[in-house]
Amino acid sequence: MSQMHKNANITIDGPRLNEDIAFTSRFGATPRGGIRRLALSAEDRLVRDWLAAQGAALGCSLTVDTMGNQFLRLEGSDPTLPPLMMGSHLDTQPTGGRYDGIYGVLGGLAVLRALRAAGYVPRHSIELANWTNEEGARFAPAMTASGVFSGVFTLEKAYGLTDRDGVSLGDALLAIGYKGDEPCGAHPLAAYFELHIEQGPVLENEGKIIGVVTGVQGMRWFDVTLIGQEAHAGTTPMELRRDALLAAARLMVMAAEVAAAHGPDAKTTIGIIDASPGSRNVVPGEVRMTLDLRHPDDAVIDAMESDFRAQAAAIAGEAGIELSIEESWGSPSVPFDPACVNMVRDAAQKAGLSHRDIISGAGHDAAYMARICPTAMIFIPCRDGLSHNEAEYAAPDDIVAGANVLMRAIMAADEHFDAA
Repeated sequence: MSQMHKNANITIDGPRLNEDIAFTSRFGATPRGGIRRLALSAEDRLVRDWLAAQGAALGCSLTVDTMGNQFLRLEGSDPTLPPLMMGSHLDTQPTGGRYDGIYGVLGGLAVLRALRAAGYVPRHSIELANWTNEEGARFAPAMTASGVFSGVFTLEKAYGLTDRDGVSLGDALLAIGYKGDEPCGAHPLAAYFELHIEQGPVLENEGKIIGVVTGVQGMRWFDVTLIGQEAHAGTTPMELRRDALLAAARLMVMAAEVAAAHGPDAKTTIGIIDASPGSRNVVPGEVRMTLDLRHPDDAVIDAMESDFRAQAAAIAGEAGIELSIEESWGSPSVPFDPACVNMVRDAAQKAGLSHRDIISGAGHDAAYMARICPTAMIFIPCRDGLSHNEAEYAAPDDIVAGANVLMRAIMAADEHFDAA
């Protein structure tokens, strides 16, 4: 009889998992109950140190790679098998919540604790990953370290990324003491599972506890620059102005119209606008703005990009504005591994938890991991679909349910995967 069946009654320590979520929210706590824990900040170092201490208490080994990714490892019985990995991230948005990413790391920690407490020795070693700079809030693009790990970005490119103060990611890694020795990506894996809040309203609206994530929608980021001419606000007639900010406003409205033209799954977002020179009595001469395009079908994103570029060129030309649109990052739509997805679905069914298949609308480290190993994700509902928000909230019972599904999926994967 396999150990999986002998230990079928193993469950997560729910109270401790929820206590961990409350405790780690202290690292970077905001007055409104959220977290500001930007990647490689002092607050990030503190929560990393805490995670390392938790792993040490469980007897897990810790590896830190050259991108600062942390890997806590519970040893399996067969050293010839590559490890199974769970993971997510501990960095947050500037006004982030307690659950985005954090839940996946702490849920994975709860799995390691449950297996250790039950004396369950898996065939594969089981690892928990904390990925560096998933959010992209301090260093763009997002999912930087899992991108290096999966070969999408070079280590040199990642180290050269800078924040708004001109600090490089490489220097920030050194500053908090998390530039490790293992080359990023030199780490074989059997499979990867990521637990996360949905960050949208679908599960809550349908009364489902578990989202069986079948893939991630495609997304592209662009840097848009409009250059007009600075001029005196009191002496320059409206018809003679080359107002870069007015043209940018027209692009913003047009971007929303592009989304509407491509159906309910299309999304466009302009999240940052910087206008120069930033004086109330000077016509803005330059605007830099961001554009985010998303859709589950890459062909539709192609069409959205084409439409935006054509209409933006027309708007800029009419206004006498010089226009530049440069793609800064892109992630194609990603289908997850059918066998891993089935393990998640089966775990939810056997636990008697309501569930549905779902596509992830947000980017996750799992999207890059799927390029190099079998991958799946598990979602739980979040209140009002809110995320990237200090009011982010997930119900304690749902938190425990999701972690139990993660554990059962990992146990199934331990039986399923053999050495390549």
